[in-house]
Amino acid sequence: MSTQTTAKQEKKEGIIETFTAGAKKGWGIAINTIVPAMVLGYVLVQAFTVTGIMDVLGSLCGPVMGIFGLPGEAVTVLISAFFAKAAGAATAFNLYMAGTITAAQATICIMPSMLMGTLVGHYARIVLVTETNKKYSLLMIGVALFDAALGMLLMRVILTVMGLM
Repeated sequence: MSTQTTAKQEKKEGIIETFTAGAKKGWGIAINTIVPAMVLGYVLVQAFTVTGIMDVLGSLCGPVMGIFGLPGEAVTVLISAFFAKAAGAATAFNLYMAGTITAAQATICIMPSMLMGTLVGHYARIVLVTETNKKYSLLMIGVALFDAALGMLLMRVILTVMGLM
């Protein structure tokens, strides 16, 4: 009977160790991935705003971003999302807080953040490491960009039907 008790105690310790390991891993992800991405999003918006690049981007990208119901400045979300999903989301939040985009527009901006976010990192980890045939590289990037554009269009339609745009 003492062996059964010992086995139960080992299971409890296993659960605690598993939880602790998961918590440590989650903390590491937050500190090493999410926080730097959020800082990147914030710094990008601030740097573009301070230097006047935001105005230039707004003018240049306005017509294309207008297709998605967004001002040209929202292209910064796409730029930062290209590097990290969290950076794209943080950039959308910063643009919303600055009054550059509305809540509905921020919702549209989340689509490319999730659908094409971290494209640089994924490309490096998946395509380069596995030595995928180079002739497919543009296709793989193109599919992610197409998905992001389609997602933004669909979100715009949904928000319009809901009366939020």
